[in-house]
Amino acid sequence: MQKILNVALAKRSYPIIIGENLLNEFHHFKLQAGQRVLIATNETIAPLYLQPLIDMLEKNGVKTDSIIVPDGEKYKTMETWNTILTALLANNHTRNSILIALGGGVIGDVAGFAASAYQRGIKFIQVPTTLLSQVDSSVGGKTAINHPLGKNMIGAFYQPQSVIIDLNCLKTLPQREFSAGLAEVIKYGIILDEDFFNWLEIHIEELLNLDVKALSYCIYRCCQLKAQIVAADETEQDMRAILNLGHTYGHAIEAELGYGNWLHGEAISIGILMAAQTAKLLNKLTDNDIDRIKNLLIKAKLPVIKPKQMSIESYLPHMMRDKKVLSGQLRLVIPTKIGHAEIIDGIEKEIVFESIQRV
Repeated sequence: MQKILNVALAKRSYPIIIGENLLNEFHHFKLQAGQRVLIATNETIAPLYLQPLIDMLEKNGVKTDSIIVPDGEKYKTMETWNTILTALLANNHTRNSILIALGGGVIGDVAGFAASAYQRGIKFIQVPTTLLSQVDSSVGGKTAINHPLGKNMIGAFYQPQSVIIDLNCLKTLPQREFSAGLAEVIKYGIILDEDFFNWLEIHIEELLNLDVKALSYCIYRCCQLKAQIVAADETEQDMRAILNLGHTYGHAIEAELGYGNWLHGEAISIGILMAAQTAKLLNKLTDNDIDRIKNLLIKAKLPVIKPKQMSIESYLPHMMRDKKVLSGQLRLVIPTKIGHAEIIDGIEKEIVFESIQRV
């Protein structure tokens, strides 16, 4: 059973389609015979899904090129971005061409950024294949590459033409990657929806076992929550920043330890707990809520102890490069109860250090 929801952005609105076997169904791509596409994917996904997608598109008259790039967060770079642009140029793609991002969050972010820049913008379609990209990074138009000094610091807000979420892709996802995606799922419950958090506490095992009914509801609800926030604050001028719960701390872990050594969701799991401890130190969150958050992360097979090789002091330089920093003041998203979060300015350094120490 397929589910469709809409990201409401006036003329730039687009559908999110969720279901099984969607990569075999041409009509979801809204392409015409004679159109040209470039599929950007990675070395892990290509052997699984690239040729069937090419065959389906070409059977329907779409002229298809592809580019395969290395897999992993450490390749979310200017070099990979340039590789995709070079493929577009080398194959003489025009402003009428469409770029399809087939893969996880790295492919979606880099290919989306390439689409935003090629001939000053061409259409692109997100086909996310990991849980993390299905529930979070493919929706909302954030595209970016990493820099050695900071994650996602170079990019653009650029919305896709559509997001096509095939649940079957999760069957080939390693357990560690699936759990990493659950960190973003749990985030939505913490910041926006207590009932959804309660549902996750009951159904987490079904998700880990890839129960289709549970997955379909979970992904739909996450996309629905994100779509509501994006429609209200597309370019993160205000409330969209709450979607970054745990990310200021988590991005520091990724940057300090080297992109890809900790998966994004693993770093966000630790970041969520550090944000929760910050809230506790500010008298804004109860011990019971912290325990519930920690227990759910554990059930999702996510880490709950900070990396031993990082000193407490090593977090702050990375955190001060965070995009939410304004006028030299650190701004953090902290949960104030299950289902609600706030953005707090000017938190003292000593509180930040203590919250890191407690995890």
